[in-house]
Amino acid sequence: MIGRILALVIGLFSGLAGAQMPEFAQQYRQRLGGAIDELRRVVVRFDDTAQAHGLTREAALKRLGEDASPVVQGQARATEEVIARLARLEDQKRKFAEEGSFGRLVTFVREADPGLARATYLDYEPAWPATQEGLIMGGAGFATGWGLLIFLSRIARRLNPFRRRQPSLRSA
Repeated sequence: MIGRILALVIGLFSGLAGAQMPEFAQQYRQRLGGAIDELRRVVVRFDDTAQAHGLTREAALKRLGEDASPVVQGQARATEEVIARLARLEDQKRKFAEEGSFGRLVTFVREADPGLARATYLDYEPAWPATQEGLIMGGAGFATGWGLLIFLSRIARRLNPFRRRQPSLRSA
């Protein structure tokens, strides 16, 4: 009896934990939008400065990279990294918009920006998502946790050397 109650509790806990994946991905997508907005501001400011001096983005980056000062060269590399990261994050946002519920989860798992995912984790607020993917992931988590506990308990019972064996009923 206690084993069944424990299995149910573990299953419920696993269900709740499983439902957090879609919620975490949703909070990540919100943070992704904010990061894109901020990076875009930085790139636009750089482009405007380059244009004000009669240069394209590429020409301005090349000139900065060829400067004798290591500080200016470092700024060129940092700006190139910001531009590349903005392109990656915009591509990720586009994929999120094109995908369905579970496709967004797959995209998140495959392509999440490590820095953005870590920041999302540090500010994460657990919630129960009332979406189809949240309910399905919660159910899958429940079934996995409950089933795993039942499976392991049966193995443990079979391996227990002190287990009482039931007499077999053989017909005479």
